[in-house]
Amino acid sequence: MKQNLQQFRYETAESLKIALFQIRSNKIRSFLTALGVIIGIVSITMMGTAINGIDMGFEKSLSMIGYDVIYVQKTSWSTMGEWWRYRNRPDLKTEYAEQINRIIADNPATELEIAVPQMSTYQAMATYKDRVLEQIFSLGTNQEYLKTASGDLSAGRFFTPGESAGSEMVCVVGDDIASGLFPNENALGKTISLKNRKFRIVGVFKKQGKFLGLFSFDNQVIMPLGAFEKVYGRKMFVTIRVKIKDEARVGEAKEELLGLMRRIRRIAPGKEENFSINEQKAFKSQLDPIKNGIAAAGIFITGMSLFVGAIGIMNITFVSVRERTREIGLRKALGAKRKTILLQFLIESVMICLLGGLIGLVTALLITFTIEKAIPDFPVQFSFTLVFASLGVSVLTGIISGLAPAVNASKLDPADSLRYE
Repeated sequence: MKQNLQQFRYETAESLKIALFQIRSNKIRSFLTALGVIIGIVSITMMGTAINGIDMGFEKSLSMIGYDVIYVQKTSWSTMGEWWRYRNRPDLKTEYAEQINRIIADNPATELEIAVPQMSTYQAMATYKDRVLEQIFSLGTNQEYLKTASGDLSAGRFFTPGESAGSEMVCVVGDDIASGLFPNENALGKTISLKNRKFRIVGVFKKQGKFLGLFSFDNQVIMPLGAFEKVYGRKMFVTIRVKIKDEARVGEAKEELLGLMRRIRRIAPGKEENFSINEQKAFKSQLDPIKNGIAAAGIFITGMSLFVGAIGIMNITFVSVRERTREIGLRKALGAKRKTILLQFLIESVMICLLGGLIGLVTALLITFTIEKAIPDFPVQFSFTLVFASLGVSVLTGIISGLAPAVNASKLDPADSLRYE
């Protein structure tokens, strides 16, 4: 048993040396042979990188809107493009938050913790002296807003209950607002203009980034609800943000809130709701088709590339067997066994695929690095799992494509092989 193991190790080592010699002797042919594998490995690696990046960016974005927050709105996130389904619904009122909070206070067994009103508009413009920022997100709320939001302050404070109740003209701004209007100054205490109304900055949020690469949380101005209504009026988009006690029981919390809102809006039993309760699951259901599409396209391209590569490697290995027929006959005449010849050509095939896989991995890594540098917000995530998967696919391709030629070489007759010209 030990002798057989030593013999196998020796034969494997010799086969590796012969394989490397053949690859070095035919560099261009070996590279062209492995090109299909290289393209396939780049495809499967970039597909996995894109999916990992989407997952990472999606989870980061979901943490911005809160895992333990659900939203009462006029429209549904799961069918955002179908505006005609919701246009006739009555608008929400900010007073609903206060009514929900009163019901929560009277129910010790509730799944809900607090409701916070919010009005918002995307069409705002902020100015300071001769500096102007357009298309900012302006939001009106109360002093409890931070209980339902993930952002932290880098400087200053949030507005107080007194400022909220008195509709004081104060605001808290995102990082892009602070750096855009005050590139070389401290934004705290400065006064900005929103529709010719003056607001004093009392706080600045830490940089948070974009939600799903689209909406930036750093491009917002948050103010007391009454101040917002003074500037923009009451006909703006209303959201009731509701924090729940346990994110693991979001389904139960959603059902409870659904009942509360039907009660508040006096919707008769059996009638359809004229509002929507949104949660993260809506975004996840929209993300899955995108991921599946990327995976399907990647698998198709990878499969075609690896198939073409495997056919090429099989063909070249058959040619190599034909070119080295006399060598095979000589080795058999000197006592080489069939399994030794089979192992030699199988290792050569695997080595070509493995080198192609390594080149593909390096290429994919360079592409990933270039994308990260050129587009910092683009979600890409390279992982060691992809490395092992790619190398495994390379080895498997080498075995499949090299098996038939290796078996053919191992069956050659020594006498006929030595007479081969």
